[in-house]
Amino acid sequence: MSEQNIYKKAYIVAVDMGYGHQRAAYPLRDFATTPESMGGDGVIINANRYAGIPKKDQNMWEGSRKLYEKISRLKNIPLIGEWIFALMDYFQRIEPFYPQRDLSKSTLQLNQIYKWIEGGWGKDLINKLNKNPLPLIATFFTCAFFAEEHGYKGEIYAVCTDTDISRAWAPLYPHKSRIKYLAPNRRVKERLVEYGIRENNIFITGFPLPKENIGDDLKILKQSIGQRIINLDPEHRYREKYHKTTKDFIGEEFCLHNCPIHHPLTITFAVGGAGAQKEIGVTILKSLAKKIDKGEIVLNLVAGIKNDVYLYYQDHVRHLGLNKKSPHQVNILYTDNKMDYFAKFNQLLLTTDILWTKPSELSFYCGLGIPIIMAPPIGAQEMFNRAWLTSIGAGVDAQDPRYTNEWLEDWLQSGWLAEAAMDGFLDAPRNGAYHIAEVVLRGKRSEIEDMHLL
Repeated sequence: MSEQNIYKKAYIVAVDMGYGHQRAAYPLRDFATTPESMGGDGVIINANRYAGIPKKDQNMWEGSRKLYEKISRLKNIPLIGEWIFALMDYFQRIEPFYPQRDLSKSTLQLNQIYKWIEGGWGKDLINKLNKNPLPLIATFFTCAFFAEEHGYKGEIYAVCTDTDISRAWAPLYPHKSRIKYLAPNRRVKERLVEYGIRENNIFITGFPLPKENIGDDLKILKQSIGQRIINLDPEHRYREKYHKTTKDFIGEEFCLHNCPIHHPLTITFAVGGAGAQKEIGVTILKSLAKKIDKGEIVLNLVAGIKNDVYLYYQDHVRHLGLNKKSPHQVNILYTDNKMDYFAKFNQLLLTTDILWTKPSELSFYCGLGIPIIMAPPIGAQEMFNRAWLTSIGAGVDAQDPRYTNEWLEDWLQSGWLAEAAMDGFLDAPRNGAYHIAEVVLRGKRSEIEDMHLL
């Protein structure tokens, strides 16, 4: 590669819809830039919300966002809500992988997206970026399509944000496309090939995880896991059986088998971007109230940027009296800014022993050595994420949250969750942000080493 093709910066383009696409963009912010009118260096571009976006484009995006969030919340309403969600999910469905076959034929959803693009959707953004065409990394497929269809002069990359993806991720004419795909795992690469994408345009980089949770030479990550294993294995069952494994892969200095516990067992429950499943958080809170009050458990309730969810949690914490009796044992994470939220959430994960969430893009965070208790999936992508987590042993379905105090105790006594933490650390890719930088900025074919993993 010639010197002129080595870059220091790239345009990182996400969409402000839910959390998944911006969460994937956040770890790439250290080499992100924008035109000055959009904020300059370190800023991630939101294709549906940037300075000077045409009203027509904004309305197109806003209608989609509101519809998705409304339907996601309606899902819990018996019969009608389930039927409406099932209809939306049908258009986002992922076909069974087997038998392997040609799935390159377009869909109604994709045809409609391209009609809107032909009508000028996204053209304003691409015209602005074309004044200084750096590599463009899109974490939402539509933004990559904008760039290709509106003649973007730089390289175009798409970061796939689930463990399996629908046909909507590949363009209308996949065999002719110049979009390069940054796949989180091998299955996504195989799926893209079924959709007609050329293999040389696919890089298996892993999902971009936050660098502040990894550290140089994995030091921060290993320190977190070493302490986490102690909390997840109170009876020493996992550590006695797999001492050599933890020593070999974490290092003797981080296998703190007999050191004092630095923090109580800490569970983080995170709702999705639409605020769905907030009720589960309250059920967990009620079930664990006595242990929380005794100082045995810390519960982090993640409201994200949803003020109504924050107030909902706050009311229930106050009603149980835990805000007075145990003010540091229940924490509600809420901010009014997504970038702030991601930063605080990543900080929270450093002392999180168990992440309880639906199997969204957070499924990939098992690569940080955090076992995931899975709330019911919402949508086709999350069904596949659930299967992936189960297959690598890093995630387990939640039991009835009303009895969390009972079944969680059994799981801890068995060392099962400690094993899930190590399985995620060993088998889920964690260096996606670094591989993506190598591919995009330096033109190297940088990919995860364990190509046999799903």
